[in-house]
Amino acid sequence: MAGTVEQKLAEQGIKLHEAPTPVANYVPFVRTGNLLFVSGQVCFDPDGKLIAKGKLGAGVTIEQGAAAARGCAINLLAQVKAALGDLDRVVRVVRLGGFINSAPDFVDGPKVLNGASDLMVAAFGDKGRHARTTVGVASLPADAAVEVEGLFEVS
Repeated sequence: MAGTVEQKLAEQGIKLHEAPTPVANYVPFVRTGNLLFVSGQVCFDPDGKLIAKGKLGAGVTIEQGAAAARGCAINLLAQVKAALGDLDRVVRVVRLGGFINSAPDFVDGPKVLNGASDLMVAAFGDKGRHARTTVGVASLPADAAVEVEGLFEVS
């Protein structure tokens, strides 16, 4: 039976898929004490297709980027579930780090990352409010528009 957080996600039409596997020599998450660090998740949908490809400010809109960030957040939560077995074990979303594949003059990365931040708050309520960093980068794997990493306090 799904926990409270997964029920909230289901009410929004979100069903967690199997957590994506790493594409290189790293692990998808590391737990130390009560902290769970989740490696950056690219904006792949459950079928492995990019939600948004290319650069923000050069063909990819803020709305498309926010949808991609939301997809990254879903992938983060799939990794958290793989690590813990139950999203209800998340005590707090501590931090999200967003990497935005950006044209040199694109400055609205924080608006893009709202797609991920809004999902965390919708899933966890006040426990989903977090610190965050958004960085524009020259490129991302597979020419993805967005990648997001996360830090969670867990029980």
